[in-house]
Amino acid sequence: MAYGGGALRLIDQRLLPLEAHWIEARDLETVAVAIETMAVRGAPAIGCAAAYALALDAKAAPDGPWAAYAPRFEAGVARLRRTRPTAVNLFYALDKMRDLARAFEAGATVATARPRLEALAQHLFDDDVATCKAIGRHGADALMEIAPRKLRVLTHCNAGGLATAGYGTALGVIRALAERGRIELVYVDETRPWLQGARLTAYELVTEKIPATLITDSTAAYLMQQGKIDCAVVGADRIAANGDTANKIGTYGVAVACKHHGLPFFVAAPRSTFDVSLAGGAAIPVEERSPDEVRTAGGRFVAPAGMPVYNPSFDVTPASLIAGIITEAGVLVGPYRESIAQFADRR
Repeated sequence: MAYGGGALRLIDQRLLPLEAHWIEARDLETVAVAIETMAVRGAPAIGCAAAYALALDAKAAPDGPWAAYAPRFEAGVARLRRTRPTAVNLFYALDKMRDLARAFEAGATVATARPRLEALAQHLFDDDVATCKAIGRHGADALMEIAPRKLRVLTHCNAGGLATAGYGTALGVIRALAERGRIELVYVDETRPWLQGARLTAYELVTEKIPATLITDSTAAYLMQQGKIDCAVVGADRIAANGDTANKIGTYGVAVACKHHGLPFFVAAPRSTFDVSLAGGAAIPVEERSPDEVRTAGGRFVAPAGMPVYNPSFDVTPASLIAGIITEAGVLVGPYRESIAQFADRR
């Protein structure tokens, strides 16, 4: 993701790793569609892209009083809010941008507002990079306590640089461990149906030269049974006040398998992923996507075209299955309602 010259450049994650195609977005709608269609995905990356989209829209608007443009700005916020319902980082970034806009002084113009909106979008981007590196440090410290040797770590979906402004959350922890020479092997779940693990996490680990092996989603529990996994670390799209965590579909199954085999299951996420307005996971909205994401592979049907499909994009892991939530401020542990409340109070 790169912003400048009146455009937001987004690598099309749908085409990786076979093709590195960049989308050059010069208007809000192009960014909104990129989020909806998962050309850009990953909760922190979605939030950053949405903030830049609002800055782009103001840049393209004619000069004049901000008060005259404000209804269009609010419509842009509403459009972006509709793109993906589960990832709370999106709403965090949009609320920050809207809070700034609503605080503009009387007499503000679009011209005076543009640099302020761009500066905030850039701040959110830069802050996410710094946050991910802090998550990596704290996570590496925590995981190194599991065993005094190199670790075999399982991860699900993609929570790396592609899913964030850079470095990654769960993959940031793995990167930090690798930098300390403490990774033996990373097991990467393929993550059906979009294959974010096979296409994106594998791509990042190969690029970083971190030893990794790709597995089907259904292989993880068998590897645990064989004693070949030490722990699991995943990202998150929304964390409720009690620690219940929404992440890519299949995460709950990984957590259950870890619990059964006595392995620690960690979540890595920034402050913007926490939604303390929700008491528990039952209140987290879970996005359902097109049936053809499951009925097809590589653009060809692999199931009957009329076969009914249930295709939730996320599931919710109960806090009771989570050994720790790795944040930029340290690792939160249970009881999560108390530790998350204290963390939230430090905003």
